[in-house]
Amino acid sequence: MRTLVIAALAFISTTSAALAQPTEDLASLSKDPSSTTHNTVETRKEKREEKREARRELRKLEGPAVSYQSKEQFAIDFGVLPDVTWSRTKYFDEATFEKDGQTTTAYYDIMNNLVGTTAVKTFSDVPVAGQHYIQKKYKDYTIEKVILFDDNEANETDMLLFGEPFDDADNYFVELQKDNKQIIVRVDSSGSVFYFTTLK
Repeated sequence: MRTLVIAALAFISTTSAALAQPTEDLASLSKDPSSTTHNTVETRKEKREEKREARRELRKLEGPAVSYQSKEQFAIDFGVLPDVTWSRTKYFDEATFEKDGQTTTAYYDIMNNLVGTTAVKTFSDVPVAGQHYIQKKYKDYTIEKVILFDDNEANETDMLLFGEPFDDADNYFVELQKDNKQIIVRVDSSGSVFYFTTLK
């Protein structure tokens, strides 16, 4: 009988020890549930950042000739237009053309997809909040030129203007001059103004 009681106690003790381990692990997790959530959020943020970095890396085009596929895609995007001037830069095939009385340039990436277009605009086209900010902050500067970048939202390739890359989004670029200094400020669609670059 004594052997049976000792065996039963040994069994209960072993079972309790075996069950205690997962309970301790669960207890440690339940003490700080935010650690799991925090790690999951951090992992998502890291993955998004990796995608953003991969997207930001503009890939150079090879060879001096404009891609036939870019020209074909242009015809799909804009129709068959007369007097389209094509050029190839380091990162884009560029098509400059007249549409609705306005000179526009379309930019095609290495995959022959439209990144966006640029068109010359006037300062009065810039969102009003941006106009007021520029007139106040840069009152000693002369407004030289305004360019609108119209993003193709279906393409995540970032754009390069004035030698500087930026996230693909609709933006106005305002060229300002004071004495021998020329700067570019970027104005987003809400009218927020950001320094962009200095021209040399």
